[in-house]
Amino acid sequence: MKYDYKAVEAKWQKVWEDEKTFHVEIDHKKPKFYALVEFPYPSGAGLHVGHPRSYTALDVVSRKRRQNGYNVLYPMGWDDNGLPTERRVQNYYGVRVDVSLPYDPDFKPPFEGTDGKKIDAKDQVPISRKNFIELCERLTAQDEKLFEALWRKLGLSIDWSQTYHTIGEHPQRVAQKAFLRNLARGEAYQKDAPGLWDVTFQTAVAQAELESREYPGFYHKVAFRFEDGTPIYIETTRPELLAACGALIAHPDDERYKQYFGQYVYSPLFHVKVPILAHKAAEMDKGAGIAMCCTFGDVTDVEWWRDLNLPLRSIIQRNGRIVMDTPDWIEDEEGKRIFQETAGKTTFSARKIIVDKLRESGDLDGEPTPTKRMTNFYEKGDKPLEIVTSRQWYLKNGGTDAKLNAELIERGKELEFHPDFMRVRYENWVHGLNGDWLISRQRFFGVPFPLWYPVNASGEPDYDHPITPSEDRLPIDPTIDVHDVVVGEAPHDLRDRVGLADVREELVAETLALAGTLHEAGDVNEFHRRGDDPCGIDHLGELLEPLVGHVDDTYVRIDGGEG
Repeated sequence: MKYDYKAVEAKWQKVWEDEKTFHVEIDHKKPKFYALVEFPYPSGAGLHVGHPRSYTALDVVSRKRRQNGYNVLYPMGWDDNGLPTERRVQNYYGVRVDVSLPYDPDFKPPFEGTDGKKIDAKDQVPISRKNFIELCERLTAQDEKLFEALWRKLGLSIDWSQTYHTIGEHPQRVAQKAFLRNLARGEAYQKDAPGLWDVTFQTAVAQAELESREYPGFYHKVAFRFEDGTPIYIETTRPELLAACGALIAHPDDERYKQYFGQYVYSPLFHVKVPILAHKAAEMDKGAGIAMCCTFGDVTDVEWWRDLNLPLRSIIQRNGRIVMDTPDWIEDEEGKRIFQETAGKTTFSARKIIVDKLRESGDLDGEPTPTKRMTNFYEKGDKPLEIVTSRQWYLKNGGTDAKLNAELIERGKELEFHPDFMRVRYENWVHGLNGDWLISRQRFFGVPFPLWYPVNASGEPDYDHPITPSEDRLPIDPTIDVHDVVVGEAPHDLRDRVGLADVREELVAETLALAGTLHEAGDVNEFHRRGDDPCGIDHLGELLEPLVGHVDDTYVRIDGGEG
C-alpha cells in the first residue's frame, strides 16, 4: 500500500485541532511553566526554505520541554507592517500612495496579483493613504492564512489560539501607550539631525537596518588652494559634494599636515573659504590622508561636523537630488553659475558635471582611478544611503547615555545564551551603539505616532509643543482623528493643529506586540525568568536589547492594564 502523506497529515492535523493537543491554559501559578516565543514572522517578505528550518529548531525545543513536564506556551506572531509589505501591495495590486487624494470607499485595484512581476511606478494607479492601508490589511490577512496552512502542514506544535500581530487595534494601542509613556519620562524625543535616508523607499533608516556592501566608485584627486594659489590635494569618491564642504580634516599626528592646521584654503569651482582642522578619526593611510568634510557624505562627516562644530551645508534632498536654490555660502559668481548647472540633478549626473568642470579649471589632477569602497545600504534597498537632515523621533537606547549602556550590558549578563559566544555578539552590539534609536518612518502601513502639533502664526507646525491624547482614546490615527483639547483657555479645533503620517519603526512594533501578548499571558518578568527568547543572529541586538530593557523597566517600559 502506497503511503499517502497528504491523508496522514490531514488526519493528524484534525486530531491535534480537535483534542487541543498543543493548547495551553495560561496560568503562572502552575509549576514548570515554560514559554517559547518566536518573533513576528515577516509576512510581506515571502517564504523560503530557511523559514521551515528555523521553526523546526524551535519546535524541537518546545517538544523536549513538554516531554520534561513543562507547560509550554508556543504562540505564532505575524509581522504585518513594514516596507516589505508595502512593496508587495504595490506590486500585487498595481497601486501607489498619493497623500493628496481623498479616500474612495468604492475603489477596486487594477490587479489582483501580478505573478511576482514588479510594476513600474509610472504604471501604478495612485490612491489615497487610507485606500492603500486597506489593501495592506487585505493582503496580509490572505498571506497569513497561506503561511498558517504551511506551518500546520509542517506539523509545528504551535498553539494556534495564541497569535499576535504588529498591526491592528490591540498592538496599536500597546505601542501608542508605550510611546506616550516614553515621552512623559523623557525617553522619547525629536530633533532635526543628520540621518541615514533611503531615496528609493523615501524613509529614514536606523543603525539596526544597515548593511555594509562593497560599492564601485572612483577616486578623484582634487586641488583646494591657499590664498596664494598653492594647491593642497584631497582624494574623494564624491566630488558632487564639493559645494557642501565645510573643512579639510587630517589626523593630528600626520606630519604632512600639522603645519597647516588652523589655516584656510578655498574650494575649487565654488571658491568657498574653509579651515584645515585636525581630528583623530581621519585616516592617514587612506587616499591623500586629508579629506574634505561635507555635510554629509558619510557617517564620518557627521562625526566631524558634530565634534568640530562645523557649519551645516546640506545640498542633497530627500529625493536624492541636488537642491534647487544656490546656497548662500557660495558668493562667487562663477561658483553660483556652476551650482545652478547641478541644481535638481541626481548625484550621478551632478558628479559628471562637477568632474568635467574640475578638468576645465585644472583642479583635477590626473584622471579618476577605480576603487571599491564599503558603503551603507538599507537592508532592503538597492541604492547607497544618503545622509539628509530631517526631523525624526528617537528613543534613548544607550547609544548616547553611558549609564544606560552599562545597565544593558549588566542585564545581558543575567541571561543564558545558547551558544554562549552569542553573549559577546550582544555586548558588541550594545557597545557599538553610536546614537539613539531612530523610531520614526515616513511610511503608510504602520503604527502612527499619537500626536498633533499646533500650527503657529506662519502656518508651520510647532514641533516643540506636541499635543497628546489621553490613553483611553487610543488607538488613534492623528491624520484622521480630531483631538478635543483646550490649551490655556482657548479651545483648539482641527484647523489649529496638524497630524503627521509618520509611523513607528517596525522592530519597535514587533517588540511591543510580543510584550503586549505576554502581558495578556501573565507577568512579563515571570516569562523571562522561565522562558526562551529564540532570536536570529541578525536580530540579536535589534530585538533582544529592547526586551532586556523591558524586563527591568529601564529601556521601554510596558506597564499598565494592556501592557
